[in-house]
Amino acid sequence: MTDASITAGGAEPQPSDHATPPMDSPAGHHAPGRPRHLAMHFDNIDQQRESMTLGMWTFLATEVMFFGGLFTALTVYRSLYHEAFRAGSEELKWYLGAINTAVLLTSSLTVALAVHDSVEGKQSSLIRNLAITAVLGSVFLVIKGYEYFIDYREGLVPVLAWHPEKPLADPMHTQLYMVIYFSMTGLHATHMVIGLGLFLWLLHRARRGDFTGPNGNNTAVEVVGLYWHFVDVVWIFLFPLLYLIR
Repeated sequence: MTDASITAGGAEPQPSDHATPPMDSPAGHHAPGRPRHLAMHFDNIDQQRESMTLGMWTFLATEVMFFGGLFTALTVYRSLYHEAFRAGSEELKWYLGAINTAVLLTSSLTVALAVHDSVEGKQSSLIRNLAITAVLGSVFLVIKGYEYFIDYREGLVPVLAWHPEKPLADPMHTQLYMVIYFSMTGLHATHMVIGLGLFLWLLHRARRGDFTGPNGNNTAVEVVGLYWHFVDVVWIFLFPLLYLIR
């Protein structure tokens, strides 16, 4: 008996082994009609965006508490050993810190433009602004590395090279100031390196076309942008507290 006769006789055809899985199945989250950037555990793009944004804000809240402890320690010790901390601050190269502040402020602008481009689906402009942001972040790290080299050459690095050229009235507590300085700026630089890695990842996805069109998942750009703005804000506080306040 042929397949045609079975069908004509009313027998129900058997499903194929290669049939398309239903939309709500684990293997069907890229089924037709479902955005290819929508993860299987989300119902829609808006739910996914809200979850990712909430996750980033939660992470940034923990970062605020972490940096807040360091800022508190700086404030308390400055009040206890004001002259020693003032002497340490005078040893820093404020002009390099000012240049880096301008670099980071510019990068905040370019990352904001990148977020706007991802929403509008402007792929070429998005790639350009992501690349500029990454370059500016790299410039910041190069300048910071050069500043660390100067500090090392002048004997201002505790433990590794502590032999200040200028006599200090309270060298022990001035050394404490430099420990706090290197801890806070080094931690900030670590966050910068992580941010640069995220921008390289975004550049790869942008070239692939993930952020163009109405179904583009631009949430990744928005979330990384939030992270970068936080890093910039931390530096905005670090610069005057470490370099300018006497």
